[in-house]
Amino acid sequence: MMKGTKRQKLGIGRHIGRIALGVFFVYAGIAHLTFGRRAFRAQVPKWIPATKDQTVVWSGYVEILLGLLILWRGHRDPKIGWLIGSFLIAVFPGNWAQYQNRRNAFGLNTDKARFIRLFFQPPLIWLALWSMGAIHTSSQKRIEN
Repeated sequence: MMKGTKRQKLGIGRHIGRIALGVFFVYAGIAHLTFGRRAFRAQVPKWIPATKDQTVVWSGYVEILLGLLILWRGHRDPKIGWLIGSFLIAVFPGNWAQYQNRRNAFGLNTDKARFIRLFFQPPLIWLALWSMGAIHTSSQKRIEN
């Protein structure tokens, strides 16, 4: 625990959400490096200066590290929730590029499916912030006050 930060007790729902998110990140990172590597290349925007494969590999390493951070320290420091939320915002252009360029991957082989997928990022961001205590629900604030 860092000086000046108040460690908060997170409920079971937040704990489950955090564990699920951490496992998801580790799994996605492994997929970037192995069986899903080709599909992930479909999401790399054209404006990224590295090759598609380099981008997929490095983002896979980052996702594994972030997943382990979530699992190891995510319940201790709300700033980790903000870090994960920021990462999810940073990778959103890849989702948009897949939709805009009509690239098939992950079973998303229609414009409608690729478009609907865009709406899954905000709940993931919210889950990262909520499950690691970076934001509070109104009922949580009432309980703490």
